[in-house]
Parts: sequence; structure tokens; C-alpha cells
Amino acid sequence: MQRYKCVISYDGAEFSGYQVQPNKRTVQGELESVLTKMHKRDGIKVTGSGRTDAGVHAKGQVIHFDSSLSISESKWKVALNSLLPEDISILSVEKARENFHARFDTVGKEYHYHLNLSLDRDPFLRNYAYQYPYKLNYEAMREASMYLLGTHDFTSFCSAKTDVVDKVRTIEEIDFSVDKELFILRFVGNGFLYNMVRILVGTLLEIGAGTRSPKEIITILEKRDRRFAGKTAPAQGLYLWEVYYK
Repeated sequence: MQRYKCVISYDGAEFSGYQVQPNKRTVQGELESVLTKMHKRDGIKVTGSGRTDAGVHAKGQVIHFDSSLSISESKWKVALNSLLPEDISILSVEKARENFHARFDTVGKEYHYHLNLSLDRDPFLRNYAYQYPYKLNYEAMREASMYLLGTHDFTSFCSAKTDVVDKVRTIEEIDFSVDKELFILRFVGNGFLYNMVRILVGTLLEIGAGTRSPKEIITILEKRDRRFAGKTAPAQGLYLWEVYYK
């Protein structure tokens, strides 16, 4: 058996998330269905670097799977892309060491969140950016982001539905860029909790709108209570951009 590492991208608009769910269309489900056809047997499992929710997109998700087929890396890519639906693309395939693990070997991830600042609703962006046609104080948002950098207990910025016990994470970078009416927030860290990026975005937007002060971030972190942070930003603006390994 050979282990393969793949970098994939997908449009999450028509998926009920990454992870397999009964009677629902998922990214993992589509991948495993194609691999099952290629191997002519059941039981081909795909492991991802992490889950994404319904409506969330990926530019650089990483997966691994094991195969007994003798196919070159370049032909793996062609074969998979020829069988997968158009909203999933295999960007690269490479042989990996036997104990490589797409999830447990990660040392960091990068997420982007896209906002459409236009006053006019754009039907072509509705699944790919959150429309936010309000004025934002970028300096206040930058000040707030400084308090988020470093290692903290991010319980306040995590969905209460999570079963993860250790909620300490390190955020290494937060930055913003504006291209015409597209506002992009970029987050890089050693790991992110369930809904963490979307709650961070929702809180930063409230600060940018002036309903919270930047220094409230300090109190929110100290409270370790989801009720003190801002709203969870919608899924369609979120992209898993890149996964980092040693």
C-alpha cells in the first residue's frame, strides 16, 4: 500500500460540509466514492487536514489516502479530476511517507474571509463573499487584532457545540486587504477551533462598526465564554486557504 498526499480545492456552496454525513452531499463522500470506483471495492477512506462546514470553501485543503494501485502521481491527478464533480479539483498528488497524516502532522493553517462591501447585492458573489455594505473603521479593527495575536485560550471564540477540551491556540498573523469592494481578512495560526475564524470575523466587524471598542478583545478572552464574543459570520465568506506542514 502506498500513501498519497493531495492538495485539493472545492466550492463549498453545494456541499453539506467536508465530512461524510448520511444522505448528504459532502466533499469526503465524493472523494471516497471516486476512489471506491477506481479500486473496485469499498473501504477506501480519505483523511482530511480538518473539517469545513456547509458553505465553506477551500483553496488548499490537504487529504491523504492509501492505495494498492500502481499509478504515477501525474496520472493520479488526471484520473481523479476526470471522475470528480466540477466543484472539486485535485491540485497536486504526491507519494507520502507511510506514517504521514493529513490532520495530525499539520503545524498551521491559513484562512481567508471575504466581504463584499458593495451597496448593491451581487448575485454572483452571494455564495463566495458575505455582503457587508457598511462603513468600517479599519484602524480600530487592526488595533483589536493585535490583542488576538499570540497564544491564548480562545474559548470565547469557539462554538459551544465543540467537544474539544484544550482551547489554547496561537494566532501568528492577522491582516486585511481591500481590492475595490472586496475586503479580505487573513488569519494564520497553529490551529483553529470550531467556528473560531467566523466568530473572530463577526467580533472584528462589530468593532469596525463602532459597537465595540478594540480593547474589549482583552475582556472577551479573559471571560472564556462564547456569549461575550460577537456573532458568527456567515459560512460563504470563509476559505481554507493553505495547510502547513513541517
